[in-house]
Amino acid sequence: MFEVEVSSMGPERFRSVLAPERYEQFERGMEHARQLLAGRVVWNVNSTARGGGVAELLESLVPYARGAGVDARWLVIEGPDEFFKLTKRIHNLLHGNVGDGGSLDQEARDIFERALSTNAAEVCARVRQGDVAIVHDPQPAGLIGALRDAGAAVIWRCHVGLDDPNERAREAWAFLHRYIADADAYVFSRASFAWENLGPERIVVIPPSIDVFSAKNEDLDRRAVLDILTACGVLTGATRPHGGTFQRQDGTPGRVDRRAELFEEQPLEPGMPVVLQISRWDSLKDPLGVIQGFADYVPASAGAHLVCAGPQVSSVTDDPEGGLVLSEAQDLCRSLDADARGRVHLAALPMEDPEENAIIVNALQRHATVIAQKSLAEGFGLTVAEAMWKARPVVASRIGGIQSQIVDGESGVLLDDPRDLEAFGAAVTELLLDRPRATEIGERARERVRDEFTSPRSLLDYLAVIDTVLQRRGIRVGT
Repeated sequence: MFEVEVSSMGPERFRSVLAPERYEQFERGMEHARQLLAGRVVWNVNSTARGGGVAELLESLVPYARGAGVDARWLVIEGPDEFFKLTKRIHNLLHGNVGDGGSLDQEARDIFERALSTNAAEVCARVRQGDVAIVHDPQPAGLIGALRDAGAAVIWRCHVGLDDPNERAREAWAFLHRYIADADAYVFSRASFAWENLGPERIVVIPPSIDVFSAKNEDLDRRAVLDILTACGVLTGATRPHGGTFQRQDGTPGRVDRRAELFEEQPLEPGMPVVLQISRWDSLKDPLGVIQGFADYVPASAGAHLVCAGPQVSSVTDDPEGGLVLSEAQDLCRSLDADARGRVHLAALPMEDPEENAIIVNALQRHATVIAQKSLAEGFGLTVAEAMWKARPVVASRIGGIQSQIVDGESGVLLDDPRDLEAFGAAVTELLLDRPRATEIGERARERVRDEFTSPRSLLDYLAVIDTVLQRRGIRVGT
């Protein structure tokens, strides 16, 4: 286990984004947080410091909490490859998918508990009576009992879920139940994600959010977008001497120095319209379906190229499936006819510097004409909110938290059946050809994110559940 070094960021910057009455509510909440949590640490525990939506949430929420005067910290568990292979299996089952086909038998339970026993000893050496621990997702769920024994109030935050659970999901629930049952609260992204075998009085719904000032979401002008994408090699052309620079969250300068790994028949030129999907190389994100749907049903006459982008797979330690999915995507591209093959680009983005990666993703989203998120299963899918914040029209599956973000036909387009490749291609093509409608949808999308899915709302939501949990445990201010 290791602690992620986290700076602090002043939440007062949101005064420029929120309506005055919402900002005043946020200020009052932060003052209450300082009083409630004085002398306590709020520990966040997850399984990776980079890659994936949970790490991105913590990269923003923890610094803002610290900037508001709360001692918030971030711990990352470690374990052997067999542990992360197992937790990936659990992840897939929670989404209702078979995953690697392995079982959750006693051997699996032994692997899970053995990996977490060392982490439990380390975390309990740090935690004090009256602290708060927010345990994120299945990987560290086995720490909940040890954290409770150490005197912490414990919140389990599940970022994955299924609107209509099947027996595979219930199998994962049954495996995890003994580890999470004693948590003081269970937080889900949607009410429909809450498990059937948990006490309803402890269930809380908190939609995720984005940080509109992060490197992934900060405003970029057209010149900066082109410079960043040229510097990392996604777009063809020479890098300008001062191109590819950006400002980091702590105010220091940054520059894009690393190159993406590209798999393409021809380079992508700046003037080519782009259909973009960004996600981990995960079968549930369906990059193969995106590639096939684009190749078969987005005509060459639309002039667009497809970019499927994800992380360099060696950098995401808790996702052993990534390399296989990327390899399958490459094989599919090779099998396409020459015309389609020339219009598809795979990009594995550098991950060594999280903010460098984030600014590349930002530039890609701002460069795109249409953004897709054709997932087969999704917990919430914050790449959708990120794209919406850039005022881009999004074509996405009507599943999970995506349907909480997009109002169909107003702030995006929802696909009733994510496996219907023809419908996917038709929706993308319509937006490529009808630019006024695409622009209108994008503008409405940005307004929806500002009102519903930004960091201040998440901070207030977490404060409310922490307050409730501490009261329930009889832990009062100053004790």
